[in-house]
Amino acid sequence: MKQLDTQLMHPVEQINVIIGRIYRSGMTTTSGGNISIRDDNGDIWITPSGVDKGNLTTKDIMQVKKDGTVIGPHKPSSELPFHKAIYEARPEITSIIHAHPPALVAFSIAGTVPDTKIVPQAYNVCGDIGFAPYGTPGSEDLGLKIANEFKDKRYRAVIMENHGVVLGGTDMMDAYQRFETLEFCCRTIINAAKLGKVNYLSDKQVASYVNHIPKNISHFMDVDYPSDERALRTEMVNIIRRACNQGLMISTYGTVSVRWHDDDFLITPRDVARWDILPGDIVQIKNGMAEAGKTPSRSVALHQRIYQLNPHINSIICTQPVNLMAHAVSGTKFDVRTIPESWIFLQDVPSIPFGLIYNDVDSVASMFHNNRVIMVENDSVFVTGDKLLNTFDYLEVAEFSANSLVMASVIGPLNPIGDKEIDELRIAFHVK
Repeated sequence: MKQLDTQLMHPVEQINVIIGRIYRSGMTTTSGGNISIRDDNGDIWITPSGVDKGNLTTKDIMQVKKDGTVIGPHKPSSELPFHKAIYEARPEITSIIHAHPPALVAFSIAGTVPDTKIVPQAYNVCGDIGFAPYGTPGSEDLGLKIANEFKDKRYRAVIMENHGVVLGGTDMMDAYQRFETLEFCCRTIINAAKLGKVNYLSDKQVASYVNHIPKNISHFMDVDYPSDERALRTEMVNIIRRACNQGLMISTYGTVSVRWHDDDFLITPRDVARWDILPGDIVQIKNGMAEAGKTPSRSVALHQRIYQLNPHINSIICTQPVNLMAHAVSGTKFDVRTIPESWIFLQDVPSIPFGLIYNDVDSVASMFHNNRVIMVENDSVFVTGDKLLNTFDYLEVAEFSANSLVMASVIGPLNPIGDKEIDELRIAFHVK
């Protein structure tokens, strides 16, 4: 997956960017967590001990040379022993993230390993998860217990009993995307369990996701980038960044498209980290073909058909916010009759079975004649609209509403707005 150009970034720059992103996303505290990179020389670059994670600079990152020499203004993280133990156990791992994000800690203290087969790409990114028994923080004992789990090459992430999680990657972004995706899984599972039973995918269903990646997409060479097209690219990137900042999208998943002319449109690329997407990464789709040298998102055929069958739709967002996905993986009805704004903006939201968006594109695309939002079980939520900002607003309203429903589930029975009140809203706000 394309992301920050880590090959050109010094390890201290990579660590500084990622620890800042983790902290701002609420996945570590001022004092919690540590990340490291092992370079080609065998030296380990690691976050310092006892320094504010919210204000780290590149000058704070410590270097521990292969011979044990420590270079830098602070002490290396107290968890350096288990970083070293993992690197020794798995030579292909060059980056490690350890933190205490709330949902992963919940699994840690419950002594339970999350099943990542709630959505296909989550399992593809995270795989099976290991579990290391409790050990004293900073001890050689803890390092041995964690390294023992990583010796099983199925595991690239290990839950630490009553502690948190540690993840490895072939580079820093590989580790970060696994970390972010695994916390998304845990939050979704916890919220889904509040609503009802969590439904997991079978191995066959997970495999079907990979099998439905579009192949043999036609490309065109002579690409024009007029000013209106460039403006749309910039708008898309701004909305994607905003979605990431607000937890409505993560690095590994999220598709945005905007109609350009007639049925031609712009769409996000496949395998580009959403946090780091640039205007030049966006893919132009013209006469059903993609601009040369780029690969569009896997749902490109559905987006094209939605535009063809629905002239009133000019933008589409497909993503996986945790509260909407809690409904999608539990099979619980997403009842938007919570407050007037939710129903006015969204109307009723249908749910369709997993796999239908790949197996029956025409029937799914035609559903958007009368539905602004459609939920796909164990997959995603599709939100459509006229202007992209309006579509993003609908997404925000949908996720806020879903969050309120998850919260309400532990308070008492849902008390939705009645049919009489809905009819009044139809008249007052001219809703068909």
